[in-house]
Amino acid sequence: MDRKTYTTELAGLRELRAEITAAEKAVAAAQKELDKLTAQRARRVAGLAGYEGAQAPAVAKASGLSVGDVVRIAPLLDPTPAVVRAARNTDDQAVTAPATTTTTAAPVQAQAPEAAPVAASAVAPVPARSAVVPERPAPAVAAPPTASAVAAPVELAASVAPVAAGRRPAAEVGPRELPTIPEGPAGARFEAVTTGLTSKRPNFTQQARSTVFLDAATGDLAVRDRVVRLDLGARTPGEILDAVLAAAPGTERVYITAGAPWHDGAERYSTLKDAVAAWLNTPSERWTTAVGSGRDKLAGHFVHQRQPVGRYAPATAPDSGTTEIRSMGEWFDPDGSDVVTCRQAFTLLWQALRRHWDDAVLMGSPSQTGRDLWSRTVPTTGKWAGGYPVLSEELRGLLHATGGQGRTELILPPRVPEQLPALVEYDRTFAYAKHLWKSPVGTPRRITAAAFAAMTEQEQTKALMSCSHWNIRVTVPRGWEHVGLLPAPVTGDRAWVYPSEPGATFTTWAGGAEVHLALANHLMPWRIEVLGGLLFEDGKPLDEWGKRLKAAWADLTNLSRVHADERQRQAAYLASRAVRSVLLFGLGGFAQRPRLISGTTPVGEALPPGVEILGQDDQVVTWQRQAGFSRDPYAHPEWAAYVWSGARAALLDMKYRQGKEVIGYAGALHAKPGTVVYFGTDGIALTERQPWPYRGEPGDYLLKGHLTGLVEHPTSQEQYLHLRAQGRAELARTAGEQQ
Repeated sequence: MDRKTYTTELAGLRELRAEITAAEKAVAAAQKELDKLTAQRARRVAGLAGYEGAQAPAVAKASGLSVGDVVRIAPLLDPTPAVVRAARNTDDQAVTAPATTTTTAAPVQAQAPEAAPVAASAVAPVPARSAVVPERPAPAVAAPPTASAVAAPVELAASVAPVAAGRRPAAEVGPRELPTIPEGPAGARFEAVTTGLTSKRPNFTQQARSTVFLDAATGDLAVRDRVVRLDLGARTPGEILDAVLAAAPGTERVYITAGAPWHDGAERYSTLKDAVAAWLNTPSERWTTAVGSGRDKLAGHFVHQRQPVGRYAPATAPDSGTTEIRSMGEWFDPDGSDVVTCRQAFTLLWQALRRHWDDAVLMGSPSQTGRDLWSRTVPTTGKWAGGYPVLSEELRGLLHATGGQGRTELILPPRVPEQLPALVEYDRTFAYAKHLWKSPVGTPRRITAAAFAAMTEQEQTKALMSCSHWNIRVTVPRGWEHVGLLPAPVTGDRAWVYPSEPGATFTTWAGGAEVHLALANHLMPWRIEVLGGLLFEDGKPLDEWGKRLKAAWADLTNLSRVHADERQRQAAYLASRAVRSVLLFGLGGFAQRPRLISGTTPVGEALPPGVEILGQDDQVVTWQRQAGFSRDPYAHPEWAAYVWSGARAALLDMKYRQGKEVIGYAGALHAKPGTVVYFGTDGIALTERQPWPYRGEPGDYLLKGHLTGLVEHPTSQEQYLHLRAQGRAELARTAGEQQ
């Protein structure tokens, strides 16, 4: 081959390369579109299962799937007779169930390597370079076998509570694979922020809305400084609005303090959500659903079992102002308080917030209020004066999938006794407020397994104690006798479980606080293999917001104890609970889950693609669908995930400090093994009292209930909540007798 031919072939090869690249992009785009359409079809098939008369063959024909595929997507459409299905399940269980299994969770078989001894101050053992996680990792529960591996069955989800009698059984529980950061150019999007999107201080003041408080059971309406009794008729939304607007013209927001009219006739529906949807859409001659803008006719209603939001406009002027019907339960549990006390609680709440924000306005929900108040703490000087950047959509999606919220776990026998000697409840006071002093900011730096391995021990410790989020492989050490420390992903109603069986191995994501605790707890270090992670800059974006809310909470808490008037004391207590909701739901608002859009479509018309049917009457079909992540300037899931991780770690191990000196400890790991019965987001239930000090400060463990005598171990969360109520009542009665 001569030089001229060689040059010509090179030129042709470049052209072919360009054509191949274009074809690869076309195939990738087509595959992406195919995946999107397939996912939409699956969601629509699942949504059709909500219709009582839905049949698998009809759905299969319409969707182009087999009946088997339809049943796999929507098990409720299984046409197999119940008797046959039960017999088949019994036969399957007889073949596959281990003889010793008593839990309702599916057992996961895994190799259980012998945990290597690790010093109490050690950080994660460093993997070899070959341990870098590939783009598509191996199943999350299988550890690579080693020379010292011992085969042992491990029940990964053994702590999941059984299904309560009379409830629809949950989907089968099994391991769930979490996303990872891909290699190459695709991974760069996980170390980036969204261009042109920052959380800035607003340049306007929110406008207050005219608000009234209605007891739907008695008809009492608190409006300004008076109370009137209304005739609410059949308590439909239209009749409530007619009565309220006649007594208080110009009302824009109605809080229902008691009576829950949206539950009227709930026995006629298969689910409470169906009943609420039907109530919200009750036809009215004078009122119509307030609609939003966009390609779909979006309903203004938010369908929730207990705290729904109905938004209505006059039928003669549907584009005019909106009047909302909301539940007082969004802010606090009225607990029998009358409408005057509830209104006074709102007044005290506003006054307490105004002492710390000159432009504080109470919006419709605590989440909206919390976010608005936070936005008014964005710094005007310093590095972040221009606002906090919003992470890329890919990274937000990763944090959404891998950053769980509170720990909810019922621990079952034999890990605890069948007969509990007592049931003692501790609750962390205003818990999340303790974890706002430091949060991740800016663009994260990706840490690969090899990069972590190359760090010194001091650098590894610093990285784990910084604002960080880690992809890890975890092994519970042999000889471990206490509760689980790290969340493992599973399918089913509960997305996370906490394995504690010695030798159990799983792959997960967790915040630096939890990973460091697993490595450096005072009982026994766990084996942690770092597969990768995200390391943020330490910042204080929530610190000022948290300090102001804690000050408002402390003012109201103190007022609820010392005010001479009983009504004012109760109102101040309710207002303090509302501050808690502002922080709790405001923080949750930063997580910015994928949006759920609800709507209604007249019967007979085509539904929008990808919807889940919530309910149907003679006139309309009510539906909802996921709309993905919005371009939200206040989306910061990294903040919520970091606070939640710190709070989960504090359920296990919390230090009491006086200045820089540690003066005490609390948390599940400081109780005896076998005494912890329940974890509930910011509380723990045990079988005996603990010597944990209570100073009334955020994060302190407060004794909330004590049920004495032998107590049958609860087999479901509902049973536990029933026992918890009894324990709180008994403690209150005992305290009253001692006084």
